[in-house]
Amino acid sequence: MPEGHSVHRITRQFARNFVGRPVAVSSPQGRFAQGAEVLDGRTMTRAESVGKQMFLEFDEQVWLRVHLGLYGAWDFAGEVLVDPTIASANGRMGQTNQRGTDLPDAERVFDDAGENSLTSIGAPRRARVHVRMSEQTSGLDEADGLAADDAPWPPPVVGQVRVRLLTDATCADLRGPTACAVQTPDEIAAVIAKLGPDPLVGDVAEGEERFVRAVRRRNVAIGQLLMDQSVVSGIGNVYRAEMLYRARLDPHTPGKAIPEEIVRELWRDWVQLLRIGVETGQMMTMDGLDADGWRRAMASRDDRHWVYHRAGLPCRVCGTEIVLEEMQARKLYWCPTCQR
Repeated sequence: MPEGHSVHRITRQFARNFVGRPVAVSSPQGRFAQGAEVLDGRTMTRAESVGKQMFLEFDEQVWLRVHLGLYGAWDFAGEVLVDPTIASANGRMGQTNQRGTDLPDAERVFDDAGENSLTSIGAPRRARVHVRMSEQTSGLDEADGLAADDAPWPPPVVGQVRVRLLTDATCADLRGPTACAVQTPDEIAAVIAKLGPDPLVGDVAEGEERFVRAVRRRNVAIGQLLMDQSVVSGIGNVYRAEMLYRARLDPHTPGKAIPEEIVRELWRDWVQLLRIGVETGQMMTMDGLDADGWRRAMASRDDRHWVYHRAGLPCRVCGTEIVLEEMQARKLYWCPTCQR
């Protein structure tokens, strides 16, 4: 399932390329025909997201709410802001298992202190991107990549497109969402009210207090609480496993049994990891990498995480075999030696 960093990156694209412009809205698949009719021709006025949910406002306070769920993704084409991760994914955004990012050798990824520099990596540039779709599947044709400015416009509809948003210069196709609905301001407010704090929305300190209260009053495993979107917004399987490892926390520890300072450190770690994810486009969870190590991690998930997707492999720190188990029907990776 796409995690919070992907949804924030998608929201940035809409804010930069759609807000303030009239949008032609259609439903090539037909499943959103009535909603498309309501939105068609309106100007987009705002783009916001909280956790895994995105909210696009149009004229007269008409909103489009999108939750990508397990299979949803947006394909962008035309005039969009492109960084290396978007380019490597051929304009597709929203899939957790997107391909890695091959950084140019000249890309500066560390500041003078040796830390990853969020201002120097993934700096957007304006470019023409054309996403060509395979005729057999709804996946991207890996051979196409960035295309010339003379590509057909608008791009042909291929596959099951729930909704197409089109300006005079930019196209966004949505496939496979869990939720795609036109809603009123009150309905949007009700959805947001049920969501936990998001480090990129509202006051960070207030979000920390909400998170600490929500965790420490529950006798529920922290591995479950981090995935509960009413406790904290945006965390999914990858960030859950990595954050618990970084905190050296047993996933089964009840929230109310965790010292307050450790809960606060969990929140602060999420603040940092979400920022890195939004800026780089990758769920980068390993620290202390040199320049070559950073480039390898950006290019390959195998070099990017401490425990996620490493079942049966030795822990990078202690050598203990990484365990894979199910927690509430979702895969959980952890080290039984380091996480005590």
